[in-house]
Amino acid sequence: MSMHFYKYQGAGNDFILIDHRMGPLKDISYKRIHELCDRRFGVGGDGLMFLTDHPDYDFEMHYFNADGNPGSMCGNGGRCIVAFARHLGIIDKETNFLAVDGPHYAKISENGEWVDLQMIDIDTITRDGNAYVLNTGSPHYVLQTENLKDLDVYQEGKAIRNNGTYREKGINVNFVEDQGDRLFVRTFERGVEDETFACGTGVTAVALAVARHKQQSGHIETPVKVLGGDLKISFDYDGRHFTNVFLCGPAKKVFEGEVEP
Repeated sequence: MSMHFYKYQGAGNDFILIDHRMGPLKDISYKRIHELCDRRFGVGGDGLMFLTDHPDYDFEMHYFNADGNPGSMCGNGGRCIVAFARHLGIIDKETNFLAVDGPHYAKISENGEWVDLQMIDIDTITRDGNAYVLNTGSPHYVLQTENLKDLDVYQEGKAIRNNGTYREKGINVNFVEDQGDRLFVRTFERGVEDETFACGTGVTAVALAVARHKQQSGHIETPVKVLGGDLKISFDYDGRHFTNVFLCGPAKKVFEGEVEP
């Protein structure tokens, strides 16, 4: 029996989505998920998500990395699954859903292609040399750099992700260049084990780390440029705690089809 899937992308961060509200989480092997995410032998994607029913929320998000393993929170994936839920008629203009890092609120535009997703509050940022380290639903390493367009993000990010400190659990590695009116960010993602066109929890981590570095406070809105387009992070910061954190950007259906489970 074939399995219906949908392909969505948010600023070039692309995902396979499967509606599975009628029963327990579909029995699909990690190996098969990895095959489906392969860009040459499968559908292709940075990850795969199941949307299931939940008694206390509009739906539940189950995220798997491109390597087939269960993943931590994916911000752009969260925005895409909200657009998907709108497409399925589960929600209208706003939603409360459950993800691996807890409940999330989101609101969606009239055309269903722009999603503002509330992320978790953050009160802990540590340092690793010149870098900042924090968890925005997934663990992130943030390093400011210059001439980012010319940086070998794959090699530099892979080396940090696999060093003695982070090898066992892995970490997402973000490089940021402050361009004045916006931040330019490129990310090496664990689980994909490569650079992606965007990383939602990553750009969130970067915006918060930069605000901490600049000792900013109050309500802050940060435009971010990634390889796949433009995103915006908004949040409140009192010098210690980040609250009302929102990841905002496009989320669009690309195509749908059938595949063997």
